[in-house]
Amino acid sequence: KCMLGGELLDGPGCYYPATLLVDVTPGMPAYDEELFGPVVTVFRVTDAEAAIKMANDSAYGLSACIFTQDIKRGESIAKDHIQAGTVSVNALVSSDPRLPFGGIKRSGFGREMAAPGIHEFMNMKTITIR
Repeated sequence: KCMLGGELLDGPGCYYPATLLVDVTPGMPAYDEELFGPVVTVFRVTDAEAAIKMANDSAYGLSACIFTQDIKRGESIAKDHIQAGTVSVNALVSSDPRLPFGGIKRSGFGREMAAPGIHEFMNMKTITIR
């Protein structure tokens, strides 16, 4: 169910308005695929364990956000339970050229930015001589 947005606006350009979706279930593209753009899906869960399970119920793993009043618990969930290449606690995910960025699962292999990112784009050669 689309609660906000979802309709292309008249006029020039390729603008897509912010969109809010609710009642999204497995099997729907908004549940099963990576969404890029101003689209938010809202899910109801009973507790943190159910939220973790739902967050990890994906073939993708680019990034995730955890919002909590208990910073230590948020850090623990981010470190030990969330399957994503980048996890932000009490902040939106953003890339920073000083930090490696990239996904896991079907969201990619390797990292860009920072020292690990530089190595991803290098062609190294090994030469052995006897």
